[in-house]
Amino acid sequence: MFYQGVLTKMETEYSNPIQYYLVFENDFININQLLNKNITMQFVKYQCLNCGLDKPIYRQGFDKQCFYEVPQAADWVMRPELSKAHLGIEDRDLEFEKKAQLQPHIVYLANSSNVKVGVTRKSQVPTRWIDQGAHEAIEIVEVPNRYLAGITEVALKEHVADKTNWRKMLKNEIEDENLVEWRDRIKDFIPAEVMDYFIEHNTETNLDFPVSQYPEKPKSLNIVKQVSYSGKLVGVKGQYLIFEDQTVFNVRANEGLVVKITIN
Repeated sequence: MFYQGVLTKMETEYSNPIQYYLVFENDFININQLLNKNITMQFVKYQCLNCGLDKPIYRQGFDKQCFYEVPQAADWVMRPELSKAHLGIEDRDLEFEKKAQLQPHIVYLANSSNVKVGVTRKSQVPTRWIDQGAHEAIEIVEVPNRYLAGITEVALKEHVADKTNWRKMLKNEIEDENLVEWRDRIKDFIPAEVMDYFIEHNTETNLDFPVSQYPEKPKSLNIVKQVSYSGKLVGVKGQYLIFEDQTVFNVRANEGLVVKITIN
């Protein structure tokens, strides 16, 4: 049995454990059902998520030209503090930017390799935490737009990390933290104009990933260079497939690649 399609980040369902799905144009795979099975993945071609052309992917599933043109890849996506839709100022597409930026956003703490601060749309909770491989997370503030979330993140990352160590996350070298205490400890560093949005009384969310074997020395698979890879799938965490031979494959980092997946 085989499936073929263009890679996009895995869809997830919050359950115990997390359920993962690879969604193609005319089909989907429940990745959890492939655990402890041998699969073969082959690179077929590129397919830009915007124009659909077979051109090398530059970043985020887009070829180089599309990456610098589409609103989904503008600077404010990675740096929320640059958002300007609340001022009516266009970056690349004001209508798109208003829809994306002028909606409730959450600033949160998540613990994947360490405690980090992050920003996501409220509608993306807990999906964002799952994608980062966090085993626990908590909301700090809920604000009405992306800009306010962005300036809060900038202020807080002076006092808490804003990056995940993907190797440590995949090796499951984690320590449980009291995120309620973390939340209360960094409250004083929240910008004054955001303080009214602080979430005073909530508890952390815990996440359980479908992994039977964690890699001691994870090796990242470059499917474009290798063209074909076969291995036994033993886990999924974040957006990574984990194989028995310690190979790991970041699905999200390979968006825009057309692959053929064979279940052996």
